[in-house]
Amino acid sequence: MADPDAAPPTASDHRTAAAARSSAAAVLRDLRAIDGALYAAVAATPTPTLDRALRRLSHAADHSKISLAVAAGLALVPGRPRRAALAGVGAVTLASAAANLFGKRMVRRRRPDRERARVVVDRHVPMPRSASFPSGHTASAAAFATAVGVVLPAAAVPLGALAAAVGYSRVHTGVHYPGDVAAGAVLGFAAAATSLAVTRARLDRLGG
Repeated sequence: MADPDAAPPTASDHRTAAAARSSAAAVLRDLRAIDGALYAAVAATPTPTLDRALRRLSHAADHSKISLAVAAGLALVPGRPRRAALAGVGAVTLASAAANLFGKRMVRRRRPDRERARVVVDRHVPMPRSASFPSGHTASAAAFATAVGVVLPAAAVPLGALAAAVGYSRVHTGVHYPGDVAAGAVLGFAAAATSLAVTRARLDRLGG
């Protein structure tokens, strides 16, 4: 409820607010320009020895297949590896839901124009129909790597490197801007933190 004693906004207040909005819009335009320039630079850089490998990695990461396969292997080992698998799968679930059910529907950023950027055909994976922001592949991979790495530190470096490679592969194949990948990584870290907190709470209740 508005305070009846509060002074009404002045013309100066309106000008200040308008200036702030204008500055924010200008910063956003600059960030998008940088994002587009980075995407174009990756597309224009010839990497024939990497193209097919990164295309295969990007495809293998569809539906978190790599993370779930690793989790299945960890779940076979009692103790810390099994707890890591539980935390990792929980993190993937949260990250995927947040990216696909909320992030993409709220922002609705268009996918890059791969043909205009002249991304070579050897890099191509099917262009998803969903919005571009954030990268769901990156969110899930980062979430899994972070959650498992906290519970099982020996896995942190290899899984972190794999998550980074998955994220880059989405730019390399032309289906995401770098900004989409960065946002996906941040979302993945948040999902991992939530999953770890939930997993610890469950173990505390079970006495283990």
